[in-house]
This record gives sequence, C-alpha cells and structure tokens, in this order.
Amino acid sequence: MKIKTSITLSDEVLKAIDLHVGAYRSRSEFLEIAARKFISQLEQQKAEQRDFEIINKCSDSLNAEAEDVLGYQVPL
Repeated sequence: MKIKTSITLSDEVLKAIDLHVGAYRSRSEFLEIAARKFISQLEQQKAEQRDFEIINKCSDSLNAEAEDVLGYQVPL
C-alpha cells in the first residue's frame, strides 16, 4: 500500500534527483528506492556492529584458540 506524504528538500538535492530520475518512473519511485537502499545499509551496519561486539566479547578465548592452533604448525 502506498501512502501519500509531503517532504521538504533543498534545491540542490531536488536538482540532483532530477538529474537521475530519468531511469525511474517518478521522483517518488527514485526516493523510495533510495530510502530502501539506505535503510538496508543501516541494517547491515547494525548487524556488523553486533558481530563486532560479539567478536570483541569473545576475543580472549578466540586469541587463545588461535595461539593453540599455531602451536601445532611444523617449522618449514
């Protein structure tokens, strides 16, 4: 379902949109696709931050495991 809304944009942003809107049916479609991509990036960043926090929380045990594994290497 589509909901009609109103937004305020600067002249420069609107002019930039108009330069690229040709490949899309309308400004609305262009802005919706742009918003979806931006939201997807935000969700990806949130997931990466969550992963980073998990890795940091487990870093001591992960580092100990890596050192243990390296101890099994045979010198060349």
